Amino acid sequence: MEKEVLITKKMSTGEVTKKYPATKEVFTKYFGKGCFDCPSFGTEDINLACMMHNTDVNKFVQELNEAASKENK
Repeated sequence: MEKEVLITKKMSTGEVTKKYPATKEVFTKYFGKGCFDCPSFGTEDINLACMMHNTDVNKFVQELNEAASKENK
């Protein structure tokens, strides 16, 4: 059985995109292409990033997990 992908809102944005490159599409969808040029990208946690962008963190994390799951297949 495949190992379950588990991305949580406490993980850093950099940790997630490094481990699961397919999640970059989700970041771009919600935060725009400039997201990766932001000085705080990579160090802030997903919860803070969603707060800064007025994004529903639960929906965002769900989409990150879906993207990472597809990548693992």
